[in-house]
Amino acid sequence: MALALAFAVLTYDNGMPFGSEGYWRIVSMRADSLIVMVVVAACQAFATVSFQTVTANRIITPSIMGFESLYIAIQTAVVFVFGAAGVTMVAGTGQFVLQVLLMVGFAGALYGWLLSGRFGNMHIMLLVGVVIGGGLGALSTFMQRLLDPNEFDVLTARLFGNLSNADTDNLPLVIPTVIVVSTILWFRARRLNVLALGRDVCSNLGMNHRRETMIILLLVSILMAMTTSLVGPMTFLGFLIATLAYSLTDTYDHRLIYPVAFLLGFVVLSGAYFILRNFFYAGGAVTVIIELIGGLVFLVVIMRKGRL
Repeated sequence: MALALAFAVLTYDNGMPFGSEGYWRIVSMRADSLIVMVVVAACQAFATVSFQTVTANRIITPSIMGFESLYIAIQTAVVFVFGAAGVTMVAGTGQFVLQVLLMVGFAGALYGWLLSGRFGNMHIMLLVGVVIGGGLGALSTFMQRLLDPNEFDVLTARLFGNLSNADTDNLPLVIPTVIVVSTILWFRARRLNVLALGRDVCSNLGMNHRRETMIILLLVSILMAMTTSLVGPMTFLGFLIATLAYSLTDTYDHRLIYPVAFLLGFVVLSGAYFILRNFFYAGGAVTVIIELIGGLVFLVVIMRKGRL
């Protein structure tokens, strides 16, 4: 299915004769969007599955730590201070790297503060992440209320997860980083299998639970910073593909869950992109479908579990 959707995205409704220069030019432009889908799918799959394992909760996602709220706050603050022209100030590789470093630094400071102490607690860390995310969201909303309609319209286009937001000039930096981080997580799959057993079992088996948790969370923060800075917030994508991967694999072995979640992420992104582009002419605003389906799946999971 993934290959079929990739072929459809590249070739459907091309409008130019097959084999002509114009045909291949259109295919190459669509190939950029396809590469972005692969990168986003890898980031969301590896980050969400790893985060849910570390937190021992299959409902929450890394977004709970405030990555998306920080991204929205940065975008809003720039437009608030510099006007609509400020959008161009957060474009480019240098600004992209700065956004990523801010997000990773924010996450690292949060993890180091709340997990490295003697009374470090995962639940407190998650709660603080929710509170900080809520505070940043409130600040962003306040600034948005003060914008004029034109500036707000320009800003809104940046605040929704959209494949069209991706700057392909950043891909030479993003792709190697995502490959390295995903490979590290892949080779730590056995350790994640042990982490899934809980703190006590993990310690009894000779693994430093706190150290391993810090490493995994730092790697997760890098992936989430990359995907959020590249295409914008996609709240339910990670939850959707992780939940489907757990259902299809019916195993705790991360060596199987990771690739299945990645393929599902690509199928969801490419399918949503194909439908919106060719039937609703909505470009790359894939969150319209993903948020709808992901939200429904979330409600179903909550009602079946009966608790968070």
